[in-house]
Amino acid sequence: MAELQIGDIAPDFTNATESQDFTLSAHKGKNIVLFFYPKDDTPGCTVENIDFTALLPEFEKHNTILVGCSADPVAKHAKFRDKHDLKVILLSDEDHSTMEAYGAWGEKKMYGKTFIGIKRTTFLIDENGKVAHIWRNVRAKGHAQKVLDQLVESQNG
Repeated sequence: MAELQIGDIAPDFTNATESQDFTLSAHKGKNIVLFFYPKDDTPGCTVENIDFTALLPEFEKHNTILVGCSADPVAKHAKFRDKHDLKVILLSDEDHSTMEAYGAWGEKKMYGKTFIGIKRTTFLIDENGKVAHIWRNVRAKGHAQKVLDQLVESQNG
């Protein structure tokens, strides 16, 4: 499968959350920041989720929903959310199907070892369901602000 590019239609998906399933296509008319992260309650993933939560009011001013996705089960997401008072939507993708559709699941290298896992990747999906921007190999610290800056810039065109 070809890697997603800016301008592509974002693959539709439905994933479990604590309250109800989240389906991308049900949110047309809104921008979506979809960020894939490896694991709840690890240092980088915690920083990323807390930073996005802190900026949520700014994203909302720009008609944008924040959605984090990992392979952790819904119950683990609930504990993670409660522990850090997270306000972003957390999706459970235990079978990796959404990650695979977005190219966020695959071969990684860390500390000289190669393995299969979640690649920290973020997609900005516009109000029409198209990929507006992609961040690959994300560094968690400061990332949420970069995404917000890009969103504001793209809307001010």
